[in-house]
Amino acid sequence: MRALVCAELGPGDGEKLSLEADWPVPELGEHDVLINVKAAGLNFPDVLIIQGKYQFQPELPFVPGGEFSGVVEAVGEKVTRYKPGDEVISMGSVGGFCSQAAAHEMAVFPKPAALSFEEAAGIAITYFTSYYALKQRAQLQAGETLLVLGAAGGVGTTAVELGKLMGARVIAAASSDEKLETCRALGADEVINYSEQPLKEAIKELTGGKGVDVVYDPVGGDFSEQALRGMAWNGRFLVIGFAAGPIPSVPLNLALLKGCSIVGVFWGRFTGEEPETNIANIHELWELFEAGKLKPVVTDCFPIEQYREAFTCMTERRARGKVILTF
Repeated sequence: MRALVCAELGPGDGEKLSLEADWPVPELGEHDVLINVKAAGLNFPDVLIIQGKYQFQPELPFVPGGEFSGVVEAVGEKVTRYKPGDEVISMGSVGGFCSQAAAHEMAVFPKPAALSFEEAAGIAITYFTSYYALKQRAQLQAGETLLVLGAAGGVGTTAVELGKLMGARVIAAASSDEKLETCRALGADEVINYSEQPLKEAIKELTGGKGVDVVYDPVGGDFSEQALRGMAWNGRFLVIGFAAGPIPSVPLNLALLKGCSIVGVFWGRFTGEEPETNIANIHELWELFEAGKLKPVVTDCFPIEQYREAFTCMTERRARGKVILTF
């Protein structure tokens, strides 16, 4: 089968990856589901893992790809939840950028009928992370102000959507006017182009000096401290990730002076520590998809042969919504 293979670590643009034509089909365990992959979502952890910079590092060679959608081809002898022909999505850590992927049945979910394979391929990591972040970690309330950094990216767009559904006033921050138009289309109340104006001053102006109640930060770098300085009293600063590269070192006295909390968001560990809450979140999200209240932003689709362009789109932070690879 075809597979995008990482045989040696290299740069985040996928230079060292290779598209193999005869990669072996994965063996099917008794609780596994074999899926014919239609589309796969490219996420920032995929960029880190091919560089050897992710907290989990598989042995070489491996097939990257943490989430995908497709059709069930076969099931293990003890699988009861799925049958051949079912349309599904799956998420994990690696193994998704190939024609056929195997996943444990508990890591497989029915594809929302309202979504295409391309849309569904990118919903797991982004929506699951953002819903957990805003609902459980921030406990976002209607009427509060939410600032989303990197708001036009994969997780950022979902945070804008979900924040609006939860009744928050959403301020979307991104690096270009084109990206901010995407955020406005998702319902953002205010926007900040932080390549043209200082983030801290823009927050102060838009909130009348009060600051924001919740910051959703998947970017890191220089923007984190500026956003932290723009927190309101009893605010919650959500640490999502570090797409800008550097992990920021912020003065902890800011948390003291602002009376705010710095809150880590690790959805992967949450699924193991609180599985019942995670499943409840997923059911609630599926209802929102089926009701048409959530619509994934997919503007950057690449056939698997163009994987270098897809990884470059991600590393250069040009993506608006999810970057999707298709088979």
